[in-house]
Order: sequence, then C-alpha cells, then structure tokens
Amino acid sequence: MPKHSEQNDALAGLLGLGTHSARKSHYPELVARLEELEAERNRYKWLFEHAVHGIFQASLQEGIRAANPALAKMLGYESPAEALWHLTDLSHHLFIGGEEELDRIRQTLKTQQGLFGYDTRLRRKDGTAIEVMMNLLLKPDEEGLVEGFVADITERKQAQLRLLQLNEQLEQRVTERTLELRKARDAAEAANHSKDKYLAAASHDLLQPLNAARLLISTLRERRLPDAETNLVERAHQALEGAEDLLTDLLDISKLDQQAIKPDIDVYRLDEVLLPLVSEFQSVADAAGLGFDHYIPAYALRSDFRLLTRILRNFLSNACRYTDHGRVLLGARKRGEYLRIEVWDTGRGIGADQMQSIFLEFNQLGVQRATERPGVGLGLAIVDRIASMLAYPIQVRSQLGRGSVFSIDVPLADPPEHLQAESPGLKPVPGNPLPGRRLLVLDNELSILHSMAALLGQWGCDVLTATDQQAALTVLDGEPPEVILADYHLDQGVTGWEVATALREHFAQPIPVVMVTADRSDQCRRQLHGFGVPVLNKPVKAGKLRSVLSHLLSDSQR
Repeated sequence: MPKHSEQNDALAGLLGLGTHSARKSHYPELVARLEELEAERNRYKWLFEHAVHGIFQASLQEGIRAANPALAKMLGYESPAEALWHLTDLSHHLFIGGEEELDRIRQTLKTQQGLFGYDTRLRRKDGTAIEVMMNLLLKPDEEGLVEGFVADITERKQAQLRLLQLNEQLEQRVTERTLELRKARDAAEAANHSKDKYLAAASHDLLQPLNAARLLISTLRERRLPDAETNLVERAHQALEGAEDLLTDLLDISKLDQQAIKPDIDVYRLDEVLLPLVSEFQSVADAAGLGFDHYIPAYALRSDFRLLTRILRNFLSNACRYTDHGRVLLGARKRGEYLRIEVWDTGRGIGADQMQSIFLEFNQLGVQRATERPGVGLGLAIVDRIASMLAYPIQVRSQLGRGSVFSIDVPLADPPEHLQAESPGLKPVPGNPLPGRRLLVLDNELSILHSMAALLGQWGCDVLTATDQQAALTVLDGEPPEVILADYHLDQGVTGWEVATALREHFAQPIPVVMVTADRSDQCRRQLHGFGVPVLNKPVKAGKLRSVLSHLLSDSQR
C-alpha cells in the first residue's frame, strides 16, 4: 500500500499542482476548476438535449445507453427514458436489417473506427420504418461503445422512389430520366456529405434578418435616449453581436474541418492588409477607452488576403476585448524571409499553464459564468486551423496582469510593379463627407431597405431605396446617385452588380459601388473580388459602413 504522503503527491500531480506545492491548500483552485468543468458539462448537456438531429450512445452488444429528445421523437417515443426502456436490443428493436446489418456495422467500426454518411432504416415504436443518414463513432477508450448522430432523410428517399416510379412508367424517356436521376443522386449525395453547403445556405437566411436588426440597433445607438432605453439597446446590440459571431465561427470552423476552404495566394502590400484593420478597430478601441497604435513598414507579403485578415482580426478583437485599460498595438517587423505581424496589448495576460489550451474549441480563459462570456471560444481554434493550413507559425507571449503578444510569420515577397505605387488604404478622413450626399440602396429585402435608410438618414444622407433596376430608375428620376450600395443576390437571379453596371451605363458615369452580401462562399468571394469595388458582409457593421462611404465620397470630392 502506498504511503499517505505518496498518495498526496500523486493527487497533487493529477490535479496539475506539482509536488512542490502539495503542502499548500489548493482547495479554492480545485473548486474553480470543478465549477468550470461543471459549466462546460452543462453546456454540452444543453446542446445534447436541444439538438435538431438525433444523438445517442450505445453498446453494440447491450443496446442504447443514452438518447436525446430529438432521437426519441424521431422514433415515436414520448421521452428519452421510454426509448431507453425499449431499445435494449439493437438488432431486433432498432435496425430494420437485424443482426446481419449490426454485424456489418461492427466489422466496419473495428477497421475504420467510424462510419460516416451511412444510410439505413430504423424501426419506430409503432413498427414502421424511418429512413435515416447516420454517423457512428467508436469510442477508443470503451470497447464496443459507439456514439451516433442521426438525420431523418425519409422525404429525400420518398422523392427518389417517386422519380424511379415515374421513370418506369415512361420507358420511352429512359435515357433522359436516367440522366436526371443520376444528377439528382449526385446532388443529394453532395448535399449529404457537405456540411459546408448546408451551413452556408442556412447562414445566408439567418444573416438577412440579423443584418436588418444590426442596422436598426446601430441607428438607435447613435441617438440620444434615456438611460433605461440606452441600456436596453446596448444589451440588444451585444446579443446580436454574439449571435453573429457564433454563426460566423461555426460556418468557418465547419469549412476548415472539411477542408472546403482553398487558399488563394497572391502578393499584397502590407498596408493593403493592415490599414483596413486599423480603420475598423480604431473605433472599437475608442469605444473601449483604449489607445490604438500601429506601425506599418514598407513591405510586401505573399498570402491569402481573406484568411490572413481573419487571423489578424481575431487577434485584434481579443486584444480589445480582454484589455481593461491601456493600449493595443498592431505592427510588423522583418524576420529573415518572413514578416512577423504582431498584436500587443496591456490586458489581463495568460498564465503559462493555460497557454496551450487557448487554441481549443469552446475555451475562454478567466470565464466562470455564461453571462460573462463575450463569445463562444471558437476564435483562436479557427486561427489555429487557418495557420496550420497556410503553414504559418504562430507565437504567443504573455504575462499575467501585464498583457500579451500574438504574432504570425508570413512569407515576404517583392511587390510587383502594379503595387509599387503608394496604396491609398483607409486613412482617416477629415471632416464628415456624408451629410447631404445622395445614395441609392438596392436590396430585395424590404426590412433591410428600411433599416439601411434609417441609419444612413441619421448620418444626414439623402437615401433612395429600390428592389430592382426599374424601381431604381424611377426613384432616381433622371439624376444619378453619388454612391450605390447593392446587395449581390436580388430577385429572379439578378445580381446587384448587374443593376449597378446598368445604372452606370444609363447615366454614363463611373458611379462608386459598394457590394453587400450574406453569401460567404468561396465562389461568391471570387466573383466579388473581380469587380474591384468594396465588399461588406452581412450583418453590416455601422462603423465599417461609415468608413467605406466616407472614403468613397471623400475621393469623389478630390
């Protein structure tokens, strides 16, 4: 039997406290860790119980051990407890294929440790069958224990069956129908195996009302309201920001995990990359009562503009978020064949024992309660995935109570001839060029038109709104606008760029255009990049919108 002191040393080592500190009382630290673990457990429990798709844990020999409400409802049971009571034998009570199908699943999991995109039929409580697509993961630490994720695809299967029956009835069109079925099958398989496409479509629909809400809240935030109403507006603003950040992070991390994002490497001047970030975060730092400095030497780099900007925006966002007082600095310095871009802050700092965990999903340091969370802890996990994909080293230095430095090394490049001239960037605009300027807003969502008109009108602009080209010509009444803000996807497959181009031709003027979109797909990004105009993603941030319009209108006055 080990001695009592040895047991204490072992317990101290297990808790990460170290043998030299085992004599001290670590009860408060242990309590804090236990509370953090309990908070995480409650979060995962909430996600488990409120998931849209079915989730279960089962032994391949002894039946289901845990099930969420979505799975119970899918199988016709009133509660997960009732489902667990009945589903004690998977071959007879769950899988229509019986023991033979269960044996095939066991054999596959023994060799592959996972079964993905598996289409099968499950037995409901009333004996009927349901078509599902299932992912099964074998837990490595417990023999025979699997975790399953189930989606109901009955409607898709029924649609395929109806197509097949129609094809059999119309034999003279066998070739045509066979081709259609193959296309439908390929499209269905691609949709089933591409979570990125599903999330992209869902995010587009969700971002539209979020965009309208953000514009309305931004309008209210700039008005003088009583203290009680101001507090409510700020809370609504924070809630919208949290929803937007969560949606964006989930979409990005899904794309990265499926390797759906391909880097688009090109050469950029350093000021092209950093000056827009300076313009964006200057107002953020000002609102937080922080100083904001930048140092941008004359270098060029070779990278993916969007992905690198995503990393730096996360560094800056965290620096402003976790710095209570002091300053934030964005700068760069040459390190051999690389350019090291750094973000310094005088914030709370990170302990040495927590340095590795900051890049884990759903991890936020120093946060004990859900109400204290400014996000969901996915930002640095996304940064880690992007940096790994680009093969860019990331360094972190920090001291508790003194601040942190996050940096990334990017390959240097010689600027090509078309980048030798000084880039205008987004430098501070003297005065306020917005009041009295005539702007046209194009969008097929009336709520967004109303919200945009309210915000721009509050800035003193003369705002005209339209849903299509004909409506735009009507409200313009023969006089061109000074700037066109156009949503990319309008009705009937028409794009805002097509309407803006037509208006430019109609008035025979190169009217400045700002494209706005909720479509974050790589295809849309490449198309918009080719237009050579500013692009704003929905939900549009008021500060960024003001900055872009100010620079466009200031340039037009020169």
